[in-house]
Amino acid sequence: MSRDLGITKEQAESRLLNEARAAGLEASYRDKLGGSYAGSWLSGPTSATLTVATSDAAAAASITGVGVKAQVVKNSLASLNAAKDALDKAAANAPASAPSWYVDVATNSVVVLSSAPAEADGFISASGVDKALVRVEQSAEAPRTFYDLRGGDAYYINNSARCSIGFSVRRGSTPGFVTAGHCGRAGNTTTGYNQVAQGTFQGSSFPGNDYAWVAVNSNWTPQPWVKSGSSNVIVRGYSVAGVGSSICRSGSTTGWRCGTVQQLNATVRYSQGTVSGLTRTNACAEPGDSGGSFISGNQAQGMTSGGSGNCSSGGTTYFQPVGEALSAYGLTLVTG
Repeated sequence: MSRDLGITKEQAESRLLNEARAAGLEASYRDKLGGSYAGSWLSGPTSATLTVATSDAAAAASITGVGVKAQVVKNSLASLNAAKDALDKAAANAPASAPSWYVDVATNSVVVLSSAPAEADGFISASGVDKALVRVEQSAEAPRTFYDLRGGDAYYINNSARCSIGFSVRRGSTPGFVTAGHCGRAGNTTTGYNQVAQGTFQGSSFPGNDYAWVAVNSNWTPQPWVKSGSSNVIVRGYSVAGVGSSICRSGSTTGWRCGTVQQLNATVRYSQGTVSGLTRTNACAEPGDSGGSFISGNQAQGMTSGGSGNCSSGGTTYFQPVGEALSAYGLTLVTG
């Protein structure tokens, strides 16, 4: 908060206390004012002032207290919300130049953001809403959805083959993830589990090793998570689990599967070549799980490389330890 709001640590602490107090006051004034309630907002670096708005001038005198002030406005919050609801119902007809609208209690209006105000005016008129309640604000905003990078989720290489995310990483300010080297080569493009453009392989080593890293675009946010069924395991670090330790893996084909570490520093001869320095486990995996996360407790272990068997009959799976990939590419693991 100090960094992003430009306030001191002491101001941040005061701000949190004032905001907690204001939450209770807001609820009481909402009940007291009933239909004339027109919203409330905090102001000041420490959120020290709570302004409570009402459309009933006679009710303003009841808005009293330390750090509380009244403001008489024309429209109640209920009427503003009703106008906004009318725009919502007409959303299918909104022009692309009007990407957002909202109730702004501080200006006692519904605001429509638009890069083409004339088009926004047409949308408002067609919606049937009272134009006196709405104002158009010139804006170049172009909202887009953001997606999370999560260990075990699927991604697609060159819109074709499927592998799984290992762990979220950063290289300086560049976000991305580590995965198996055999999944792609430098320059290959990736799309996410939802087929949305995601990133590009920056480096890949296979055979010899089996690791790679993918830098992602701004639509994707690296999270310190590994998918575990319907929930997530938070990654705290990457200390190596010893032989006999319990270990689980997550992948886009077989989900969350567990076993134990059987051997460290194993060498495997695949048809494409020999890979050394792998860890051998009895956690099962199947095609498409490649690159997915191996984790012990909350400690990242590595990325699924290959193995034998399947999750119906059981099998052996090897993983590439994550530390080697982080070191090779100068990456930092994203942890919670």
